[in-house]
Amino acid sequence: MKTSFLVAASAVALLWAASPVLAQDAQALRIGASVNGALTDGDAAATGDDDYRYDDYRFEARVGQRLEAVLRSSDFDAYLALYAVGSDDPLAEDDDGLGEGTDARLRFTPEARGTYILRARTLSGQDGGDYSLSLSERPAPPRAPRPSAIRLGSELTGELTDRDPEQEDGGHYDAYGFRAAAGQRVVVTLESEAFDPLVRIGRMNGPDFVELAQNDDGPDDGLNSRLVFTVPEAGEYVIRATALEDGEGRYTLGLAEAPPAPPAKPIVIGDSLTGALGDDTGINDDGQRAEFYRFTAEAGQRVAVELSSKDFDTYLTLRRASDNSVLAQDDDGAGSGTDSRIAQTLETAGDYVIEARALSGDGEGRFVLKLTEVAPPPPPIVATFGQTVEGEITTEDPQADDGKYYDAYVFTGVEGQRIQAILRSGDFDAYLEVGSADGEYEALASDDDGLAEGTDSRLNFTLPASGDYILRASPLSAEEKGLYALELIERGPEPKPGSILVGATARGTLGVTDAMTDEGAYFDAYRFQAKKDEKLRITLVSNAFDAFIDLGEDGEDFDSLASDDDSLSDTHAKLDWTAPDDGWYVVRARAYGPNETGAYALTVERQP
Repeated sequence: MKTSFLVAASAVALLWAASPVLAQDAQALRIGASVNGALTDGDAAATGDDDYRYDDYRFEARVGQRLEAVLRSSDFDAYLALYAVGSDDPLAEDDDGLGEGTDARLRFTPEARGTYILRARTLSGQDGGDYSLSLSERPAPPRAPRPSAIRLGSELTGELTDRDPEQEDGGHYDAYGFRAAAGQRVVVTLESEAFDPLVRIGRMNGPDFVELAQNDDGPDDGLNSRLVFTVPEAGEYVIRATALEDGEGRYTLGLAEAPPAPPAKPIVIGDSLTGALGDDTGINDDGQRAEFYRFTAEAGQRVAVELSSKDFDTYLTLRRASDNSVLAQDDDGAGSGTDSRIAQTLETAGDYVIEARALSGDGEGRFVLKLTEVAPPPPPIVATFGQTVEGEITTEDPQADDGKYYDAYVFTGVEGQRIQAILRSGDFDAYLEVGSADGEYEALASDDDGLAEGTDSRLNFTLPASGDYILRASPLSAEEKGLYALELIERGPEPKPGSILVGATARGTLGVTDAMTDEGAYFDAYRFQAKKDEKLRITLVSNAFDAFIDLGEDGEDFDSLASDDDSLSDTHAKLDWTAPDDGWYVVRARAYGPNETGAYALTVERQP
């Protein structure tokens, strides 16, 4: 890594705020509340292969809270997804869980206290419409009944009815218990002509069922289930016979010894092997062609497994050999294309198994498998607020789990501090991440094209705690490399809002020293007092930028209650609003898009 330091042109600390306030951003939603909304052309949209339109809602939840969200719409096929703040990976998703057509019901029990994002979206496509969304807390579940016994080698019949117990995520089930030894391989089959079977296997932790494995459709082309399970430790296990969607009817459940696992070929860390999937390839527990490789590692050793093929879309699985538990899986983690990559720190010494296969079960052709040791990354470079660093991404730099080369920078901050990082490059599509320096690195926030000037990145982030943080500067894809410039800016605390009286007009100018949203839009905030049911009209006029009004309650955190973009004209905003309660409120006069500045006039008045 090559670096040099340039002193920033200005050492002035800029005041900045980073509350998400775009119309597409997360609105506050209280547990126990319901909202009516609409997906329109002005809402956020995901494009590409996964094409949909959405609204996001933010809520706070406790550990163990049994939550249920319901999204109903007669205009589109409803879909719900739940995220932890700062993560792009959904914790839970649902399409038609309500069982009444195309409405969605998502049930979720948080494992950690914190803030979550509930996404109300279309299943696919940009056509939206009106919807209703509710978020409620479910009562404590009744005690699960004692499972019926089932013996190894036996087959029995049963029937699902509406009198059977109900699962956390909906649907009735019958439970069956059996004992097994550590390492024992069993196969569970569930067949029915009345419903689409789903078989689950797990253990009871007090009143809670802890799922270890499940199967919907077995290796044949039908709907029946077939699950091969390797017992991790001796003890009692529970099988749940249920339906993929809430169904009823008779079924047949079988429990038998599973055939031996396919043999694993030896591979040594540092090896690169060629292989092929074909008619003579072994079959994995899911009925797919797969080659298996076994290697030995030391505790704490970090390895990278790469699978590439010109003939098929690759898929990798890494397991611990002692109990067959899955440590990691990957489809396209090697970067652009369809090759796979897993980077994993192995916590215990012993043997591990790699499964190399095609994403689709019938894929065939030649492949290359590489197993290498990943050296510990070098210490991060100290970054200083107000300085610009010039560097270069090369193949000598460390690699992230997804195969991208990166440079790491460390800085120290305090809780609530608002920082901004800007990464520019003429050689690659810039990508920024920030995470805590404590423990194994995990990104808390990221940005691709936030500067809104091409492919450069601008990451705005509020530090959740005092301590050291890591900035990672990298290309968006693993193949890109080249020169870059990284700037770290301390944006200071969020500016306090000014005041405006009902019936008055405030004139101001948005500039680069004003508060800024995470997406880079500048804003000024004004505080005013209103009575319950008071009907107000708020207008924002500007000839310099596309005006946007965002209104929220006055408090430590800004929660948007209402917003408007172009109701007055193509670029001027007008919001007619009725105060829900006596109190103080904050209106943000802001630009719709990033980097827009200029003069404006904001008026708060009673509706005529």
